[in-house]
Amino acid sequence: VQLQASGGGLVQAGGSLRLSCAASGRTFGTYAVGWFRQAPGKERDFVASISRSGGRILYADSVKGRFTISRDDAEIKVYLQMNSLKPEDTAVYYCAVQYSGSWHSTDEEDFGSWGQGTLVTVSS
Repeated sequence: VQLQASGGGLVQAGGSLRLSCAASGRTFGTYAVGWFRQAPGKERDFVASISRSGGRILYADSVKGRFTISRDDAEIKVYLQMNSLKPEDTAVYYCAVQYSGSWHSTDEEDFGSWGQGTLVTVSS
């Protein structure tokens, strides 16, 4: 599976963006998918994940109530709707397939096929 994230950009605080993660490969629907982000000078952190069925969703505490992850297996895409954006949400956002670990894993070591990230910049 190969992934490509898109949809980033510059937005003012309080604004919204929707990121897309496009996948190639027919097996995409058999995997959980996660979003991670890496702010300048910081480690890559977990943001959200969605199970292969879409029935199990996990969010980092910092984005709960503001971000929504969803998937469309017909289009082979996973989305991250980001509302009420804050300057601290500024980062490069990556999507990845979960290859190991439990459904509630937030460890990037359990994820792979990292796509090229997309930059989100939130101005104050």
